Amino acid sequence: MKVVQTNAAPAAIGPYSQGILVNNMFYSSGQIPLTAEGVLVEGDVQVQTHQVFKNLQAVLTEAGSSLEKVVKTTVFIKDMNDFAAMNEIYGEYFSVHKPARSCVEVARLPKDVLVEIEVIALVS
Repeated sequence: MKVVQTNAAPAAIGPYSQGILVNNMFYSSGQIPLTAEGVLVEGDVQVQTHQVFKNLQAVLTEAGSSLEKVVKTTVFIKDMNDFAAMNEIYGEYFSVHKPARSCVEVARLPKDVLVEIEVIALVS
């Protein structure tokens, strides 16, 4: 088991890592719309979703993987009324390759953000 950490994504804000490599699989922690410097990105769910994907790409790259190798995502959304808007941006990142996905509305997310996404991916 190997811890994945990159300065190109926000540092963990608690007792966890950005991700873990086990054999040829990468498991990310949920990414929220913080910049690599830890600044919360203001804006609607689409703006926040773009930042989440920027963070996911950074940790995937550090792990030796990519969005094209993601097998499963879990999306946590503050308001299911934002689903279509979030899904539009999500589709920009997963247009050809479409991993399995779960999406759930939650009562609250860290720092009161609108969206959090975690991934499981293959590592080559």
